[in-house]
Amino acid sequence: MDAVLAHSRDSIAKGSKSFRAASRLFNSDTREDAWLLYAWCRHCDDVIDGQDHGFAAAPLPKAEQRRRLERLRADTRAALAGRPVADPTFEAFQRVARRHAFSDRWPLEMLDGFAMDVEERRYETVEEVLQYCWGVAGVVGVMMALVMGARDTEVLRRAQDLGLAFQLTNIARDVIEDAGTGRLYLPAAWLRQAGVEPTPAAVADPANRAAVHTVAARLLALAEPYYDSARGGLRGLPFRSSLAIAAARGVYREIGRKVLRQGPWVWERRVFIRRPMKLWLFGRGLLIAFWTQTLDRGRAPPRRPEMWSRL
Repeated sequence: MDAVLAHSRDSIAKGSKSFRAASRLFNSDTREDAWLLYAWCRHCDDVIDGQDHGFAAAPLPKAEQRRRLERLRADTRAALAGRPVADPTFEAFQRVARRHAFSDRWPLEMLDGFAMDVEERRYETVEEVLQYCWGVAGVVGVMMALVMGARDTEVLRRAQDLGLAFQLTNIARDVIEDAGTGRLYLPAAWLRQAGVEPTPAAVADPANRAAVHTVAARLLALAEPYYDSARGGLRGLPFRSSLAIAAARGVYREIGRKVLRQGPWVWERRVFIRRPMKLWLFGRGLLIAFWTQTLDRGRAPPRRPEMWSRL
C-alpha cells in the first residue's frame, strides 16, 4: 500500500467508523477508491471549518474561510486537469477522479455546497434545504456510485437520493449542536409554523426543544421516501457494492429513527448506533442486497415518486 492510499485509509478510520465498516464490504478496488474519495471530501469539509476529521477546533474568521474555499477550488481544478499536485489528499482525489472520469461538475458543486456554510446561508423553504443537501451530500452519492461502476442515470439519481436522505438525517441529529455554532439548516417556514423564531439562539433554547423536535421529525419524514428510492438503485450496483450501501443505508436510517423515538431530549447527548444493532443492520443489509440482486433483478425498478432532484 503506497503512502497516498495509506493516508486515505487513515482518514476514513479517524473520520467515520460507520463508513469505514461499510467499506469493508466492497471488493478491494472499490474499497480503495472509496477511501481516496472520502479523504478528499473529509479534507475539504475540515479545511473550511478548521476541524480535524469532523472534530471541533477554534472557529475561523470568515475572511480565512473564504480564502481557504478559493484555495480548495483551485487545487481541485488542478487535480481535475491532471496537473501535478503535492498534497496526498489531492493526489488521492486525482487518482479516483481520473479512473472514473468524473465530470468537473460534481466536485465543484460539492464545494459550492460548502460555500453556503461560509456565507452563513439561511434556508426559508425545504426546497432550499434540499439544495444545500445536494451540494454537501447528494453529489457525493453520485460520485460514490461512479466509483462503484454505475453509469445509468436512474442509478445515479437513486444514489443522489441516498445522499439527500443521509444529510437530512444529519441535520435532524445535529440540529442543537449546529445551532450552538451559529448554523441553522431547518426550514425557517417550518420553524415559524412550530412557534419558533428561525434563529440559532431560539433553536438552541431548551424552552423550544419540543417544538424544534416536531420540525426535526418533519425533516426525517421527508427523508423516508429518499431512503425508499435509494433501495431501488441497489440492483444497479455490483453485489458487494449493493451490500455495503444497503448496510450504510440501514445504519443512517436507524439514526433518524432513534432521534424520533427518544423525543425532544434526544440532543442531550450525541446519537449513535451501538455495535449489536449495527451488526443486526448489516445482516439486514445483506438480505436486502441479496433480494435486490436476485428476486428484483428481472423486474422494472419501482417508480421514483415526484420529489426534489438535481438529476
